[in-house]
Order: sequence, then C-alpha cells, then structure tokens
Amino acid sequence: MKLHTLLSSLASYTGDVSQNPTITSIENDNRLVQPGSLFVCVKGYTVDGHDFAEAAVASGAAAIVAEKPLSLSVPVIVVKDTYRAMAMLADKFYEHPTQKLKLIGITGTNGKTTISHLIEKLLSDDNKKTGLIGTMYTKIADKIFETKNTTPDSVTLQKTFHAMAEEGVDAAVMEVSSHALELGRVHGCDYDLAIFTNLTQDHLDFHKTMERYKFAKSLLFSQLGNAYYDDKRKYAIINVDDEAAVDLISYTAAHVVTYGIDQDADVRATDIEITSSGTTFMLHARGEKLPMKLQLVGKFSVYNVLAAVAAGLCLNLKLPDIIASLEEVKGVSGRFELVNEGQDYTVIVDYAHTPDSLENVMKTVNEFAKGNTFVVVGCGGDRDKTKRPIMANIACEYATYPIFTSDNPRTEKPEDILKDMEAGVAGKSYTTIIDRKEAIYASIKQAKPGDVIVIAGKGHETYQEIGKQRFDFDDRVIARQAIQEQL
Repeated sequence: MKLHTLLSSLASYTGDVSQNPTITSIENDNRLVQPGSLFVCVKGYTVDGHDFAEAAVASGAAAIVAEKPLSLSVPVIVVKDTYRAMAMLADKFYEHPTQKLKLIGITGTNGKTTISHLIEKLLSDDNKKTGLIGTMYTKIADKIFETKNTTPDSVTLQKTFHAMAEEGVDAAVMEVSSHALELGRVHGCDYDLAIFTNLTQDHLDFHKTMERYKFAKSLLFSQLGNAYYDDKRKYAIINVDDEAAVDLISYTAAHVVTYGIDQDADVRATDIEITSSGTTFMLHARGEKLPMKLQLVGKFSVYNVLAAVAAGLCLNLKLPDIIASLEEVKGVSGRFELVNEGQDYTVIVDYAHTPDSLENVMKTVNEFAKGNTFVVVGCGGDRDKTKRPIMANIACEYATYPIFTSDNPRTEKPEDILKDMEAGVAGKSYTTIIDRKEAIYASIKQAKPGDVIVIAGKGHETYQEIGKQRFDFDDRVIARQAIQEQL
C-alpha cells in the first residue's frame, strides 16, 4: 500500500511526505523492521521507540511515524499520539478486517478465558470457522500460535484479524484486557458482542483505583457506538449480579442482555447443585426453563456458562443446541483442572490469581471436600501489591492448610512478596515455603483420603518468571510427579 493511501486514515499530521514509498508492513519494534516497513515510534514502559528510529531506517524502514520531528533520510510523519495513530494505520493497512467477521469481546477480572472457549465451541459446533485471541494462545481456524499478552497491540491485532479474514473465519472471540482498553490497543476493532464478567480487585499497580479500573472496562461497551443497524445489531451482555452492572449498562447504547443468578436476568440459573464431578441447574432464557448438567464445577462456572448462553442466543443459535454443546465441555486448560493419577485425594490446578477468583475456587472446593483443604498460593512480582495480604487472608479463611509460596516473582525478591502476604494474616496459621516445587510436594505429602489440594495462581502456564528469565515450570507436571512418588 502506498504511503499516501495509508496516511488518508489520519485526520491530521505534519511532516514532509513528498515521497510516496510502498509500505510493506507496519512495525513498532525496530527488530522486526524489513525493507518497506512503516516504523511507528511508541513510548513504552521501559523504552522509547523514538530512540530506535535510526536503527529502523538502517533496517530498511521506508517511513517513520513519530511524536516529534526527526532528522532522517525517509519521510517522518509527526502526530500527537503515535499509539492512537498506529491503531488507525493498522486498521487501514489490513483493510478493516473486523468488519468482515463477527467479533465477540470479553472483558472483566475473571472468567474471560473460559467464556471465550465456551463461545468458540458453540460457534464451531454450529459449523462456523472460528478465531480466538486470549491469554493461552491465538487460534486462526485450526492453527494455534503463541501469544505474549492477553490482548496484543493494535498492529498485531489487525494483522491477526486480517489473517482470519483471509482464512475465511466467520467469527472471532477475544479476551479484552483493561490494559488494552486503557491504552487503545483495540481501537479499530468493530465488536458485535461485548461481554462483561465481573469486576474485582486486580491491576491496581496500573489503574491505581477501582474506579479507574471500572472505567477502563466500560470502554468496551461505550465503544460499541450509538447507531442501530438492522443487519448488524450490537449487544452488550452484562453480569447483572455484579455491582458495576448498573454503570456499564448506562454507558452503552447497544442492546443489553443480562445474565445472573441472584438478580432477575434475561438468562438466569436457579436450583444450582454442585458436586466434585459437575454442576446442575435450571436455565431460564427466552421464556423457557430447561435443565443443564455441566461437567464443570462451581458457581463461577455457572456464571461463565450463562455468559456463553447469552452470547449464543445473540448469535441466533438455538437454545437446545447451545445446551447440548456446553454440556459436552469437560474444562479449559488450567481452569479448575483436575490432576488425577488414581490417588484417593483431589488435586486441582487453577489460574486463580485475584482475591475474588481464589475465594470462588475455595468456596467451591469447600462445598464438596470430605476432608481437609490445602491451598498452595503466591502472588506475582511487579504487579498489584495491595492484593497480596488479601489473597493470603482468603487462603487462611477457606483452607485448612494454607501454604504461601512463589508465583512469578519476576524482578522482586520472593521473600519480599511473601512478607507482603504474611502482613495480612498476623496470628493465623499458615506455612511459608519459598520454592514452589517444594510447596506443591509438601501439600501432596500431607494429603489424606478425601482431602482437596488447590494449586492456585499459574494454571495453564508452563513457565515461572524469575528475574527477567522464564524457566520451565508447570504446576500440573510437578503435581503429577509428586503424586506418583507417593503412590
């Protein structure tokens, strides 16, 4: 695409653009620049892209987008906000890909990954070709790719959606993080459905306050737009049991569909019964009352399923088909995942890394545990410190034997993270074991018949971040080894 054509997506800019080179890609990482690339100088947390503009030109960049004039041998387009401009340019360069498919975005503190997989299954069972972007991976039709962030930057996003459109994908489901909304990574994404799961404490290292965190989440719904189209109806699917629901509903002009358990809702569950092997309830939707028998465990699983049911109905799927599909789901990797080697106690690996998600998991466990309960839990380094004592207190409140350990300490000292956790449980009974492997082994060595062990925080992750390095580490693998050694 010619530079002048690409720049038509911007309302204003300055700079000498008398040259009109062909642009072959858009990059914000100078290491990815190739001959013909347009390099966008973005200010990050640790580096400033403007410092790498010369290197980008040396690698073949045909033009530069920056927030200040730069003396270079290629055209330099100066804009007020390169992050915002990058989204517009990427959407133009990749030919507005989200306008060519159904796009479902899911935001909230917990449940995003599970709900995205549930909806993706509904669509696949309806013979739709699907795409998925989230915490675990990116999926384009039947191809899976590694992902770095829950929601990638705008260039990666639009490039991915373009690949989906080229592959003939009918619908894409994606997790939308609060960071992505606050930073404008999803600008240019034309959502058809936006789903809100819940709002509980997380990411306050970035958002600073819960009010600001809620505002970031609300952007997904306000950005659905104000217009109504018969052939492209927009839906805001809201968990009405959450306190933030009232505000989020007021922030959107889209058609609102609610789901919940405690409050009256368009899609609701009643008569919930939870066991160690599954969950049953009565589903109320569109004037019908039908039984559901899930292989998923817990009240939080019911919320996730209700969100998926609401989405399925908005996508014009038939309710009996929706129920049949969701009843087949055995689970999502690292989400309340059982590690079973034939032992006479239960071991569960879960991604719970927020106070609310940990409390939900432990409440569920206590509903069916016949013996003692263990929880192996830590908190991530370089992240919200205020939730550490809260997480520790929840562990002590709901577990017979809480064990505090390392999660992903990153550049913090594990000892300092654990001290922050211990500050919330003075006088309470707990064990601290810094090494995560040792902590998992310790819980399994103590387990007796009927006990339940929850290994929380990392879920599907196959690594542990220590310093600035990632080391191979999978809670499920470690737990399996420990169990086998005890049998």
